[in-house]
Amino acid sequence: MNGSISWRSLMVVAVTVLAGCASFSKDGGFDGVSATTAERLDKRVVFARSDGEREELRKAVDELLARPLTVDDAVQVALLNNRGIQAVYADLGIAEADVVQAGRLPNPRFRTTRTRSDESFKYETALTFPIAGLLTMPSALRLERQRFEAVKLQVTDRVLQLAADTRRAWVTAVAADEALRYRRQVLETADTGAELAKRMAQAGNFSKLDHMREQAFRVDSVTTVKRADVEAYAARERLTRLMGLQGDQLRFTLPARLPDPPAAAAEFADIEAFALTRRLDVEAAKREAESTARALGLTKATRFINALELGPARVAETNDPIKRGYEISIELPLFDWGSARVAKAEAVYMQAANRVAEAAVNARSEVREAYSAYTQAWEIARHYREEIVPLRLQISEENALRYNGMLLSVFELLADAREQVMAASGYIDSLRDYWLAEAELQRALGGRLPAGPAIAPPAAPAAPAPSHDHTKG
Repeated sequence: MNGSISWRSLMVVAVTVLAGCASFSKDGGFDGVSATTAERLDKRVVFARSDGEREELRKAVDELLARPLTVDDAVQVALLNNRGIQAVYADLGIAEADVVQAGRLPNPRFRTTRTRSDESFKYETALTFPIAGLLTMPSALRLERQRFEAVKLQVTDRVLQLAADTRRAWVTAVAADEALRYRRQVLETADTGAELAKRMAQAGNFSKLDHMREQAFRVDSVTTVKRADVEAYAARERLTRLMGLQGDQLRFTLPARLPDPPAAAAEFADIEAFALTRRLDVEAAKREAESTARALGLTKATRFINALELGPARVAETNDPIKRGYEISIELPLFDWGSARVAKAEAVYMQAANRVAEAAVNARSEVREAYSAYTQAWEIARHYREEIVPLRLQISEENALRYNGMLLSVFELLADAREQVMAASGYIDSLRDYWLAEAELQRALGGRLPAGPAIAPPAAPAAPAPSHDHTKG
């Protein structure tokens, strides 16, 4: 075999491999993320790569913030404006770059040696190509493409997680604001009771013990309002962080209250099987295991030949014609037979396989837990709406009649007003727990409920605010 034949053969191999080289896609893998997000959440995602695109996103966010922020608006703002998710999108570019790199021909190596004495010289040159890299490149390219698909799933799962976190933060913030308003109403009744008790004690018509009880209730109410204020502020800030807001955007407004729960809770025939078909983390773990299995095969195939190079060579010596030929460089497995690389690949594969099993077990458990919490929260909210709140309203109406007939003292009426407000506060807590459970169930199912309710605009308040005109009589 002469040097020219070897060179032509090498060029044929190189051209054949180049024909299948990977290149960067127009969307960078983002179209799949966008399509899945639209299907699972009915929301838009944008990977802002330029100042112009970021300015368009800012305008879209400002339009959403110009009106009272619904839960869907909050999720959309987070998906467009959260800089953390924009950083996650960069994982797509990193993974695609690995794909393109795997499809690129390895760079050739040029070697030259020159020696000289008083009467002679020797000059050698060689241009070699890493043949082992050429032979394994198709397998490596398939491996990186599969990993790229796994990264797409992982990025989409992070999008769904951000949506679920934002939904929960919105529910918590709205409930905290509403709870704060009711706690302030309790404080108002406590102030009224404490003032009346003070006046009656000064007139000698009220015992010192009863007076101190009213004062103690007022002090406790002040502390409760302060704690509720702190909780409401913290809940709003958590929502603000998830939506990535700053500056004038912090002036966004929230609805006055949470909506009532739906008339019926969502039901599933086989919720575990449904979840496993939609959980992107489980699918991503499967893709990772498949990629690792391919990598294991590639490692076994190249365990002995890790560095094989071939290329033309030329030698020029004093008073001799130039000699042409080829050079082969190969790593001899004298000390390292590749067993460590194979053992590592096998261990990594077993690790990936066990993580797939873990992801499936966790997904089943999470969806069972989420659905149980969802149904229980719906039952509690329904119990408040249909039994506790109506009963408290009836008691309040009856006490008002008794007070008008001078059969009830003003302090008894104040106590009833406080109990009415506390019942309404309990209903707020039950609504919060229901919508949090519904958001968690959506997350566990990998998207929206298939036929479940979405959070609708707020309905009328569950209970009227208690009257504070207790000066009668």
